[in-house]
Amino acid sequence: MHVIEYPVSFGDCDPAGIVFYPHVYAWFDRTFHDWLRPYGGHEEVCRRLSAVGLGLMEASARFRRPMRDGDVLAIALAIEKWGARTLHLAYEVRIGEQIAVAGVEVRGLFRREGAAIVAADIETLRDLVGGHA
Repeated sequence: MHVIEYPVSFGDCDPAGIVFYPHVYAWFDRTFHDWLRPYGGHEEVCRRLSAVGLGLMEASARFRRPMRDGDVLAIALAIEKWGARTLHLAYEVRIGEQIAVAGVEVRGLFRREGAAIVAADIETLRDLVGGHA
């Protein structure tokens, strides 16, 4: 499991004073890219794997409690499943012991094949990261 902390600020909130939901998806992405840092970051991982990107194929979130200005979030990423061409990630956003958001992402490793960009075998990424978050 990989965890980052994020302090919610006024700018993250909507007029009702709660976090504007698109920010949650940006925080998932930020956590994913932070997880890649020990391997050189997104750009270096793609260079090493001859890929154009580790792209998002699907994302969803379940909002369980409001998040507000001043809350300190613990955003956790865990690998849920390695597929043949996909990586399934589970996210949990907590404020203390309470779950505020639970979400998932499905990502693929994309390479150029002629003029096309296609999802490639994800096993090369698994080998690089040792199969765990």
